[in-house]
Amino acid sequence: MAEPRRIAIVPARNEEGAIGGVVREIRAFDPGLDVVVVDDGSTDGTAELAASAGAVVLRLPFNLGIGGAVQTGFKYALDHGYDVAVRLDGDGQHDPAELPKLTGPLLRGEADIVVGSRFADPDPAYRPPLARRIGIGFFAAVVSLLVRQKVTDTTSGFQALNARGIRLFAADYPHDYPEVEAILMLHAH
Repeated sequence: MAEPRRIAIVPARNEEGAIGGVVREIRAFDPGLDVVVVDDGSTDGTAELAASAGAVVLRLPFNLGIGGAVQTGFKYALDHGYDVAVRLDGDGQHDPAELPKLTGPLLRGEADIVVGSRFADPDPAYRPPLARRIGIGFFAAVVSLLVRQKVTDTTSGFQALNARGIRLFAADYPHDYPEVEAILMLHAH
């Protein structure tokens, strides 16, 4: 059986300080993973640094917001026939070495979409400011009640999707509060 075609989608806006390192880390971890950076109307050197690090760069002419940038990446993945897509934010907060934890359930056929959580570890490396922690906790509690499943990180930008998930998010991806709304959309589907 042929190896699934895999792509990393990295939305970025004004991330020239981090984007080159993000692309290099992804490529070093998994050289078989194609990388596309969706430059969401950056006014700095994000696009140039991403390209020089080896990414395909999709430049949006103006800032569409995270939802528009992410959906652009999923449309690219669909149009180019990828079987698996992973999403990592362009600021470097996600460790590519953790990708097998996300892609494993997809490759075993246990899930169509897997979302990583910065808070699943009892001693998380990521500690947001107090106000953000309160907001994340509130949304996690509300969303968990609505979907009847424990959700610990409703704003996670660390995801893996199979072809079915790619098709869904290429056709329809929320733009206002995309990660929170996407979880609710997935539950509805």
